[in-house]
Amino acid sequence: MSYVVLPSFEVEDDKLDAFLAAARADATQSVATEPGCRQFDVCVDRSTSPARVTFYEVYDDRAAFDAHLETPHLAAFKESLHLCTEGPVYFLERVAP
Repeated sequence: MSYVVLPSFEVEDDKLDAFLAAARADATQSVATEPGCRQFDVCVDRSTSPARVTFYEVYDDRAAFDAHLETPHLAAFKESLHLCTEGPVYFLERVAP
């Protein structure tokens, strides 16, 4: 089984490009440098105003996600949080592919 994290954000149009650049950097580094990070997708719904951005993150387990919380690239991403309003975060256990 895997550990899935689904955070969401609302981002105004004039801040969306900057926010997505920071999100892409975090996602890319997570998959490239964290052995327990299996997938990290950045998804955007531009039909809403403000735009809704959702991350789909898959980790081996909770410990792998906890390790992600200590990474420099996540710290860098957190500097972009002034660009958005944070929404709910869902923590799920993946039981089937």
